[in-house]
Amino acid sequence: MRPTLLACLASAFAGYAYAVGVTGAAEGFAKGVTGGGSATPVYPTTNAELVSYLGDSSARVIILTKTFDFRGTEGTVSATGCAPWGTGSACQTAINKDNWCTNYQPNAATVAVSYDQAGLLGITVKSNKSLVGQGSSGVIIGKGLRIVSGATNVIIQNVMITNLNPKYVWGGDAITLDNTDLVWIDHVTTSLVGRQHIVLGNNPSNRVTISNSFIDGRTSWSATCDGYHYWNLYFTGSNDLVTFKGNYILHTSGRAPKVGGNTLLHAVNNYWYQSSGHDFEVDSGAKVLLEGNVFQNAGLEVDTSSISGLIFTSPTSASNAACSSYLGHTCQLNAYGSTTSYTGTDTSFFQYFSGKNVASAATASSVQSTVPNTAGYGKI
Repeated sequence: MRPTLLACLASAFAGYAYAVGVTGAAEGFAKGVTGGGSATPVYPTTNAELVSYLGDSSARVIILTKTFDFRGTEGTVSATGCAPWGTGSACQTAINKDNWCTNYQPNAATVAVSYDQAGLLGITVKSNKSLVGQGSSGVIIGKGLRIVSGATNVIIQNVMITNLNPKYVWGGDAITLDNTDLVWIDHVTTSLVGRQHIVLGNNPSNRVTISNSFIDGRTSWSATCDGYHYWNLYFTGSNDLVTFKGNYILHTSGRAPKVGGNTLLHAVNNYWYQSSGHDFEVDSGAKVLLEGNVFQNAGLEVDTSSISGLIFTSPTSASNAACSSYLGHTCQLNAYGSTTSYTGTDTSFFQYFSGKNVASAATASSVQSTVPNTAGYGKI
């Protein structure tokens, strides 16, 4: 008997539904992360549904097919803040979060601030979740994501997070990790944030891969008052293993990233473009390996005024051979254009790569032409 048209359609739709979800697999330290796995995809239509799916105890594959705008959902706060960098129209001012202005900027002028409350604290993401945007439809406005408090096995892919009180320091972070493990952030775009694009807090974030993502620092308000965002990537967790590969970091002025807190960072095949200040801060406890990256019009590759951690910048073919024993490949040279490079030769921390999942590395020449076109949401 020939199957009915309805039966054929139902069968086809079922096959499609289960094919929807994460594309590809994580490289590097978060290799093996599965997120929501084979859970039947769900399609939130309201802010409340999105928050519920992300925050419940079930394994979830959550597909975003629209824009979720959280601005105005928790009210607006008018208060007194401060202006540490002046009151010029291009300068960020600051919310007095936890008395930050009072304790750390006592000499700054006081100013009136008015900000959207929803941006200050992101949506809680619990364990075994895949959050995936469909095409270029997955946009979250006015609120970030928080993967914290023991959450593990999380994938965020093909999503844009934007407009978190960009006028104000402490206005909001796009993605926060703290006390977690096995997190993959892939093909994500972050823009117009008040504070950090991605922050790995002081507690262990453990195994993290950030790949093919677009850190867009273009803004009308910045701490450097020049349209280049200063607070970008903050990797200061305890015993963190961070793979940072194939990302596009644009129009920043500092902390892109700031690394410390006993973080082992493998930064490979990324493209830093247009910095008015510095890219890396290497604080105490940092162990940073840079290879196969491009730094174009990127200011200072490393802020040399405060280096207290360890860094290897793959400076020569001869020295790069030392990578082979621990990473499984010879490290690739970085490429520089109109950038002040830094020669870091410390290989004493290579032992910490031993036995770990390490991302592969292509040559820097392949990065400049591909990464800007492939990084960010809507590009899978």
